[in-house]
Amino acid sequence: MNANGRTRVHLLVAAAIALLAAGPLGLGDGAVAEAEAKEAAQGKSKKTQQQFECRLQRPQKFLKRRTFVRKGMLDPKQHARAVRYLTEQYGHVETDETRRYNPESAHSQAKTVQFMGLPVSIHEKIAPALHCVEKRIRKTCSSKSRRYTPRAVGGFRTANSYRGAEISNHLFGIAIDIDPDRNPCCGCVDPWPTSPLCQEKNRTAYERAALSRCWIKAFERYGFDWLGHDDLEDTMHFEFLGDPDRFIVNKKKTTKKK
Repeated sequence: MNANGRTRVHLLVAAAIALLAAGPLGLGDGAVAEAEAKEAAQGKSKKTQQQFECRLQRPQKFLKRRTFVRKGMLDPKQHARAVRYLTEQYGHVETDETRRYNPESAHSQAKTVQFMGLPVSIHEKIAPALHCVEKRIRKTCSSKSRRYTPRAVGGFRTANSYRGAEISNHLFGIAIDIDPDRNPCCGCVDPWPTSPLCQEKNRTAYERAALSRCWIKAFERYGFDWLGHDDLEDTMHFEFLGDPDRFIVNKKKTTKKK
């Protein structure tokens, strides 16, 4: 590998570290503390058990990024429709617009879960969907050609990673990134576009990603959209765009004495 190649690798690793620098959960320290405090308080007062089934569903089309961003141009009306739906479902993301639709913040509903042995902070409403994905992966992706071992997973973020008016779904806690240093985003900012994987134009998004197709299909089975299909070719990124209530069968609440 020449000097330029080594430099690109170093930049990719540095960028991956920076992307997850908010902590192993992909959240800023303050947000992590807030989420942990909330979980601790809930644990002392009451415990809510949610019974759910792994029901198949597709991402809702109007929520897919490629329906409101075409050739780099944002459709404000379609984007606003998606943002309103997500805000009503998951909470506001510290903007005046989203506060109008939901007084509760998305971060206040953060939940730390284990995904393939790694901790990740996500919105509590999509925890069942992520559980179903892992269950499917463990059942169907164990052969050598389908196997993949993640090393880093990021979820909730406190800062928007999109420029302009577009809002990242990481702010709602419904998106996760898997190994940014191994699964490039060829349409994102440097250093990913200069990655050797992105330079080979004849490669498909599937071929650029270290993730196996089996993993990608497992996510898509339960309402997640893979941004490898998007113009960004963000192969690390999955976002839940299904109906979170589709997983809930019933809720049982039991109150514990302090």
